[in-house]
Amino acid sequence: MANPKTTSVANDETLMTVKRVIRENWRRYFKQYLLAFAMLVAVAAATAFPAWIIRDIVNDVFVRQDLQAAYLIAAAVFIAFAVRGFATYGYLYVLGKIGNNIVATYQRKVFAQLLRLGVEFHKSNRSTYLVSHINQNIVGMRTMLNDIVTMFARDLFTLIALIAVMIIQDPYMSIISVAVLPVIALIMGKYVRRIRKVAREQVDLNARVSSAFIENSQGMEIVKSFTMEEQMSKKLYDLTAAAETRSNQIVRLNAKAKPPTEILAGFAIASVVAFGGYRVAELGHDVGSLLSFLTAAMLAYEPARKLASFRVQFEKNVVNARMLFEFLDRPPRQADKPGAESVSFENADISFENVHFAYQDDEPILNGVSIKAKSGETTALVGPSGGGKSTMIALVQRFFDIHEGEIRVDGKDITQITAESLRKSIAYVSQQPILFEGSVLENIRFGRPDATDEQVFEAARQAQAHEFILEQPDGYDTMVGELGGNLSGGQRQRLSIARAFLRNAPILLLDEATSALDNESERLVQQALEKLVEGRTTIVIAHRLSTIRDADKIYVIENGRVTQEGKHATLMKKKTGTYARLHSNHDKSDTIKEAS
Repeated sequence: MANPKTTSVANDETLMTVKRVIRENWRRYFKQYLLAFAMLVAVAAATAFPAWIIRDIVNDVFVRQDLQAAYLIAAAVFIAFAVRGFATYGYLYVLGKIGNNIVATYQRKVFAQLLRLGVEFHKSNRSTYLVSHINQNIVGMRTMLNDIVTMFARDLFTLIALIAVMIIQDPYMSIISVAVLPVIALIMGKYVRRIRKVAREQVDLNARVSSAFIENSQGMEIVKSFTMEEQMSKKLYDLTAAAETRSNQIVRLNAKAKPPTEILAGFAIASVVAFGGYRVAELGHDVGSLLSFLTAAMLAYEPARKLASFRVQFEKNVVNARMLFEFLDRPPRQADKPGAESVSFENADISFENVHFAYQDDEPILNGVSIKAKSGETTALVGPSGGGKSTMIALVQRFFDIHEGEIRVDGKDITQITAESLRKSIAYVSQQPILFEGSVLENIRFGRPDATDEQVFEAARQAQAHEFILEQPDGYDTMVGELGGNLSGGQRQRLSIARAFLRNAPILLLDEATSALDNESERLVQQALEKLVEGRTTIVIAHRLSTIRDADKIYVIENGRVTQEGKHATLMKKKTGTYARLHSNHDKSDTIKEAS
């Protein structure tokens, strides 16, 4: 048996969610909803009119055989159906447009929220799952709003109009007919409580299924290379089976209410037929009124059934809306502090001062790191994998909040600076360059949206990318493909560097920008990077000796601590130090290897 307190809380949450949905959307679409409402009322009136006119058809046309009345009634029936047809077209079109705009509006809100949320959120949530999850909830929101309008303006008004016809034709039999409605509503309410949990689980499982499709499509080379087809097929089979089970539960909950409601409705109609027949046969009541009443009663069953079952589907859509609002209301962890200032840097010295950091509840990544990267110089971070080097690059950009200590740029604590102004002062080149949907030109221009075409071309020249771009089928208008799949790794990296050139920021962060390239690509990228670092505060993570040998300062990072610092020559003199040991293990491709 359901806990009354739990049920009350769930009902309160439902009411709060519905109020918010209406509050956020009603004012924007008030005029359109009013128009749709009027057309739905017209549909309701046109639906009830044939039931009303049945009495006149029977009495005037069939009993009294009045030909003129027959023509008038025929014209009225035709007009009623025409009105219903045009009004149906009108409300479907208006509600469809509103629904499409609602989807577009919440997609924009969701995208804005995705941009506001920090890197930490995106690292802990699979993108394909997240997008599928959100899309289901947005569609549920749209469906809920349209269902509310349709229920009240069409189904409820149709039912009221038909009940009015029934009462006018025969008040006594109307009482028998409508007596079952509260019972049907109680039966449907029984299933509402059970559908809330199942609906949330269904959204989650459907999102996981969609995510599996996308991830397997994107990783098909790995799937085939490692002959993972059987494992992936089994995984998808299990997911689709679980999603199917949840969907079947919802179908069953919807369907289980049908037998009792059909039986009750059948009992009500049968009682009316029997009682009405008795009154006509034994008491001499009007046949036309009885047929009009029966027609209205049978027509009223459909909107009554929709209204009774509306709550089940409505509750599922409320779950979607609630989950969407939970996402939109999620506060960004790296939000700017009140009073944070917007700054632009010229002498962008960077300093880590006793910085401690851990990802959520994990083991500490940085344990009291202190380093300085001077303006116009190149500072290299080297050391074994997992030591915290990439984390330091992320912290400079304020992707995460440190637990203790300070990071300063030009003497300013970065927590007191707006994230936007800080990041506008940074150009970042990662180990795996990310390209976005669009052309080569568009991807470079992301570095500075207001740049002219000539400035983009110049940035590409500096990045050793101009020549290969011109060799592409459409030059700078060539589409890069999904995640830059139409280009090689070296080409993608040079476009990433061109984007950094165009950015022309005082701070440059390089996270192993050449480690995944072949020798020829690495040579071209390295030439571009040598130009790029000139005059900038550069922090570079690298395994290539050629990248770090000429660095102005080198820090060795191990287990979240600085264990050595100095220039290349100074560190090489310490024969037992980590830096010298890493060098002794480098291979012929000039890459530092970790000691085993």
